[in-house]
Amino acid sequence: MKANYFDVNKATWNEKVKVHATSPFYDMQSFKKGNSSLKQYELLAIGDVKGKSMLHLQCHFGQDTLSWARLGAKCTGVDLSNEGVDLAKTLNNELSLDATFVCCNVLETSKYVKETFDIVFTSYGVIGWLPDLKPWGQMIAEKLNKGGSFYMVEFHPIVWMFDYLEDRPVMKYGYMQDEVIYEEYEGTYADPNSKMISKESTWNHGLSEVVNALTHAGLRIEFLNEYDESPYNILPDLVETKSGNYILKDKLYPLIFEIKATKL
Repeated sequence: MKANYFDVNKATWNEKVKVHATSPFYDMQSFKKGNSSLKQYELLAIGDVKGKSMLHLQCHFGQDTLSWARLGAKCTGVDLSNEGVDLAKTLNNELSLDATFVCCNVLETSKYVKETFDIVFTSYGVIGWLPDLKPWGQMIAEKLNKGGSFYMVEFHPIVWMFDYLEDRPVMKYGYMQDEVIYEEYEGTYADPNSKMISKESTWNHGLSEVVNALTHAGLRIEFLNEYDESPYNILPDLVETKSGNYILKDKLYPLIFEIKATKL
């Protein structure tokens, strides 16, 4: 049954690629002219990547992967969407960069990518597409060189407890929920006015599940931080701050978290 969930999600992401590639959210023209798609959290946490090898999990159509490549990393991007990977390869060639892109289910990365890396990276809206984080954590450990680092910045689990399809967000889903959450709606986060129908199966994972998936795979947690500011204005009623990030008016709960782990 889970294979069917992935098939439905893949079809949706293939449609999203077509919409996202022309959206102001991804601002393809500025990106092609040299603008980076990376945000302050990942840039600060990962630091200098020049000469380092990097595996980017769930890379969409490769803007972040290629942004790291511009900073000197030797990058491989992995994504479920064949349309996303095809566009990433096209961008890589157009920009004369040297990244590699592979289309596969992220949980099967070790089957399709044989190299190991100094850094494994993933960000913003990724783990909710996975039913179980244990094989995810194991795969990350398999793909890291000894002494290598895993880094993720992601929307906070509390964010996913709400149903945003109502006029006002309603707390509806469990903080930790084994049952799949299926949603069907018009539009996408990068273009709410798009007529595409998003059909999505997702799962909620609490912070303990994230930490345990990594530690059970043998990784050492370096830090876990939570923030009430998001670099993306994709939730209802967020307020822009002087930093250019976005917050809830009442700051009642964090919007994102970041975690870094090392393979000993």
